[in-house]
Amino acid sequence: MPGDIQTKRHILHLDLDAFFVSVERLLHPELNGLPVIIGGESLSNRGVVSACSYEARKYGVHSAMPIAMARKLCPEGTFVRGTYDAYGKYSGIVTEIVSERSPLFEKASVDEFYVDLTGMDRFYGTLKWSEELKKCIVKETGLPVSFGLSINKTVSKIATDYCKPNGQIRVPGEEVLPFLGALTVDKIPGVGKQTQKELNELGIQQVRQLQQIPPDLLTRAFGKWGHTLWQKAQGIDDAPVVAYREEKSISREQTLQEDTTDPAFLNVLLTRMADELAYELRSTGRLSAHISIKIRYSDFETHTKGQQVNPTANEQEMSVVARKLLKAVFTRRVRVRLIGLKLSNLCPGYIQTDLFQDTGPGLELRAATDRIRNRYGKHVIGWAAGFIPED
Repeated sequence: MPGDIQTKRHILHLDLDAFFVSVERLLHPELNGLPVIIGGESLSNRGVVSACSYEARKYGVHSAMPIAMARKLCPEGTFVRGTYDAYGKYSGIVTEIVSERSPLFEKASVDEFYVDLTGMDRFYGTLKWSEELKKCIVKETGLPVSFGLSINKTVSKIATDYCKPNGQIRVPGEEVLPFLGALTVDKIPGVGKQTQKELNELGIQQVRQLQQIPPDLLTRAFGKWGHTLWQKAQGIDDAPVVAYREEKSISREQTLQEDTTDPAFLNVLLTRMADELAYELRSTGRLSAHISIKIRYSDFETHTKGQQVNPTANEQEMSVVARKLLKAVFTRRVRVRLIGLKLSNLCPGYIQTDLFQDTGPGLELRAATDRIRNRYGKHVIGWAAGFIPED
């Protein structure tokens, strides 16, 4: 029986609590206890919220919310631009910890992991193993982490959300239905405000009510999603844990404080992004064979253009290609509000020496700047072409 097979699985879901905020608090302990909102600067209303602390969420702030709205809801909030290279660093540390200890794991996002522990219960308690993994992550990084352990990915994720922050819970097979039944329908992954509203209008407030409705009725009301919704309410999910594979692209985007039509200014931003991304490639021993840019106009029309290149981690080569792509894609007499640079087709390797372009002093300069960044941080030094003077 499918249900019997499901109850024999042991799937762990790990989630780093308020990850971006937790990293910022490691770097800046004075932020502890404050309503922290990441994604804006002290005087800017541009952009959207990338993340926020639990203290800020009490005011109604949430990710993807416009910064201007977040300021209205939480005027006492501390707005932080975000230290994204640090987020990548800590995510990498946690990934390495999980990888070294796990038989099979999936990295669902920068701060979220699934681990398949099926079969380990015969030799070592899965709950004890999960607790020790959590302790290791906290000890090595100082980051708070929550986990849910249950029969599949859906139930484990719901369990993790249920016990946040900094909590843990195991939901064995025989407890899945009553555990889910006690929750409100918005706790089911994929149920947004609109679906919740429609369910509430039908008199369905809690998951236990969904569990009692025949699946064909939900399919008639919600289409294919209705059957999926019924399965989730029953705790049915046979999706496998997909083995983690290294990312295939890295990128930077910036929403401008003021929309612009100045190509020189946009080129400066692209140069800065190329500098940062090239350093990231060199730091991880990778090269990129495809460069693309994205611009979004003030009317939100978005254009992208890319080009294959010889595998490189040279920021000067990237900047030349990026400026060429910008000239080709920036064709409208409309202000630009966002610009981005993406490096893809990543492969292992290190920057190659070009006998005709890379001089000894040039290579030495790049190596020296990398050493400075490694010691003092990525933003302490950069090319003058990517420098934007303060007003």
